[in-house]
Amino acid sequence: MTNKLVHCLRVLITLFVMLSGSVVTAEDTLSELVSDSRRLRQKLLTDPHRPGYHFTIPEGVASPFDVNGAVFWKGRYHLFYMFQNERGDCWGHVSSTDLVHWRHHPTALTGESDGPDRGIFSGCAFINKEGVPTIAYHGFMAGTCIATSTDDDLTTWTKSPHNPVIPDADLEEDPGYGIWSVFDPTIWIDDGHYYAALGNLYYLRFFGQNLKQEEAGDFLFLFKSDDLVRWEYLHPLYRSNRQWTKADEDNACPEFFKLGDKHVLLFISHTRGCQYYVGSFRNERFIPEIHRRMSWVDADFFAPESLRDEQGREIMWAWITDSRQEETIEKSGWSGTLSLPRVLSLGDDNTLRMWPPQELEALRYNPIEESEFVIDEDVEIPLENLNGNSLEILIEMEPDGARQFGLKICASPDGQEQTLVFYDAAEKKLKIDTNQSSLVQGRKSVEAGPLELKHDERLTLRLFVDKSVVEVFANGRQAVTRRIYPSRKDSVGVTAFSRGGATKVVRLKAWDMMPSNPY
Repeated sequence: MTNKLVHCLRVLITLFVMLSGSVVTAEDTLSELVSDSRRLRQKLLTDPHRPGYHFTIPEGVASPFDVNGAVFWKGRYHLFYMFQNERGDCWGHVSSTDLVHWRHHPTALTGESDGPDRGIFSGCAFINKEGVPTIAYHGFMAGTCIATSTDDDLTTWTKSPHNPVIPDADLEEDPGYGIWSVFDPTIWIDDGHYYAALGNLYYLRFFGQNLKQEEAGDFLFLFKSDDLVRWEYLHPLYRSNRQWTKADEDNACPEFFKLGDKHVLLFISHTRGCQYYVGSFRNERFIPEIHRRMSWVDADFFAPESLRDEQGREIMWAWITDSRQEETIEKSGWSGTLSLPRVLSLGDDNTLRMWPPQELEALRYNPIEESEFVIDEDVEIPLENLNGNSLEILIEMEPDGARQFGLKICASPDGQEQTLVFYDAAEKKLKIDTNQSSLVQGRKSVEAGPLELKHDERLTLRLFVDKSVVEVFANGRQAVTRRIYPSRKDSVGVTAFSRGGATKVVRLKAWDMMPSNPY
């Protein structure tokens, strides 16, 4: 055998070994990936606090987990949400036809290491004047950025080559420095023009110490464009009122839309959470007429987002922040949960009405119904046929002089752990008391939303319990949400109570709720 032939054989053998090794390595890697996925799924499925029918991040810890870019397109509800990976803040993407079951899409938007946007912060989605789905977002270290999608599933998004269309104004040499700042955008179309209102968090951080009283607090910077590329700064969209909000509150995650013959501005302040204004938009200015909060004791109901569907319903979601200990969150392998969708409308008093959409009823099973009964003064009645931590409870109550009346849920037999959901007639508030919700962790507080019952008006509650989420809607006029983390497996009881007087339970229905998250 010639030296040349020997050399060729050695090369072929070496190549074969190398290729074989790479194939084995690839197969091993894929096998490990499958095994890891199965272990993660099993871990998440056995987590006692992971919600089953509130949309929850599929894996990983997301903070912030702002819901963004809600849009209805070609029969689907699309939601985007912030999460973090090795490239920083990104937008995940899910879609649904029924508001209950969500299909995951590939990651929609990621930051670019070479710019202009180094991360994807909060923003909005809308259909532009050409009928193309469009996203506006705050690009970290860039400003307001635009992306569009032309595929029916909204899976592929193309960033505008003109990004940032409204550059940051954080440095002294930047145009607009000291006049406006650039943060979370909301964009809408009015009279053929695009309007963008940008959050003022950075403005308050940079200039808050030197602001005049009328310049402090929450407000938005208003810009105008005809092509989404060239933008003209106009003025603040509105000025806030210290009778409603505090001077240290900003405006972030804004959502501006028309509802009936009024305009609504949903937003958060980083110190007080979700809230809204109702007012009028005219002459390129918003005049707030009513202010209400959607979070009271803290800022745990956060980052609202809404869309208008083909039925004309305005539907909103929010991020319900996680109050577990940081170490617990990291060990659990997940964090990031949204509220149930809320259908919004305006009442005769121009405050928001809110109620869960009918689609949620598809998750009900194992119905329970109790006959009418009376809870005597200062008496508690355990509901023996009703227990669990994945429930919907519909209850109608008629007080007879009672000061406080409602339900204890997720209660252990000895009462060591329990969460109270009730109406306080003296304070005229709908409350969730989490002071005894867990022996281990979670906030110990009383969240309380104003609600004044009219004379002879019954209290009608739709109460949703979903492992670590409690969400209650009252008379279509108020909703309160909290996170709870019971530590005992037997903390599943439900008890009706009445204090300071009797209460008649006119109607009580309940259902187990089928988890709609895949795990």
